[in-house]
Amino acid sequence: MTTRRKFLTSGVLAAGASTLAAPALAQTPIKWRLQTYAGAALGAEVVKPAIDKFNEIAAGQMEIELYYADQLVPTGELFQAMQRGTIDAVQSDDDSMASPTEVTVFGGYFPFASRYSLDIPVLFNKYGLNEIWADEYAKVGVKHISAGSWDPCHFSTKDPINSLEDLKGKRVFTFPTAGQFLSQFGVVPVTLPWEDIEVAVQTGELDGIAWSGITEVYTVGWSNVTDYFLTNNISGAWIGHFFANMDRWNELPPHLQTLVKVCFEQSHYHRQHWYWGGEADLRVNGPKLKLTSIPDAEWDQVETAAQVFWDEIASESEVKAKVVQIFKDYNAVMKKAGRPYRYG
Repeated sequence: MTTRRKFLTSGVLAAGASTLAAPALAQTPIKWRLQTYAGAALGAEVVKPAIDKFNEIAAGQMEIELYYADQLVPTGELFQAMQRGTIDAVQSDDDSMASPTEVTVFGGYFPFASRYSLDIPVLFNKYGLNEIWADEYAKVGVKHISAGSWDPCHFSTKDPINSLEDLKGKRVFTFPTAGQFLSQFGVVPVTLPWEDIEVAVQTGELDGIAWSGITEVYTVGWSNVTDYFLTNNISGAWIGHFFANMDRWNELPPHLQTLVKVCFEQSHYHRQHWYWGGEADLRVNGPKLKLTSIPDAEWDQVETAAQVFWDEIASESEVKAKVVQIFKDYNAVMKKAGRPYRYG
């Protein structure tokens, strides 16, 4: 027997199902191409889980095709390709993709701007860096979607590093800004395609790498060609981002924009615990690399030099001065807060 309640309920459900299904049947799926700075082995952790989740939840309304380092364009051309619309979105730091903005110098590893991975989301979400990045990229037709932290910046080398003297003359693959800073200590920065690094160390073209923490050194195979890992670092966390071509971003309906943001935010969270646990575990249990350290008293010279470097960068523009001041204010708060925020 069909009661009025049952009839209305079944009718509403049927109508609702039809309404939900109709757009999906009629809609042509939106397709994006996103290229990451990372090779396939690293990309499996730092981006692929988020893209897979997005494509699953989008349920045919949109699909993001993932490409790894240099597959569509060289990493140094990522910004230009995204700005032109050749590719739709990018995962990278500002520095590596050579973006023409006032904040580019702070991407990747700006020396000693952070001590821990949690510093980065706090700086962007609580101290105003999100707004600065959004404004700077909007000027050049790019949507800054979000920023997150990666691993710290350590040296992985063929020869042991036990003093600043040991760094002199070492040919090292690193980021442009990090290389600019480290050159005052005799490091010779070398730029090569990411996929060529392992062979370059094997053949002696490189003496080492200052591009990551120990998790990546093992994950991407660099632990097979280096022997030592320096526990001192010049940054506690890499600053990386997701970006999109502004026109393509604006074409997305609001619910898909929200889904992109949520999935990319989940990606930031995944990396935080993957790196944090990996850094500790591989220092203790990693079978390939011997740990070395430069004494704190000597390493203080590097930290002092970083403050000079900050002021030099700040003198270049108002935007850079504003970012540097945020770093200074934030680190002053952390230092005053004491343990566990800062030690010593």
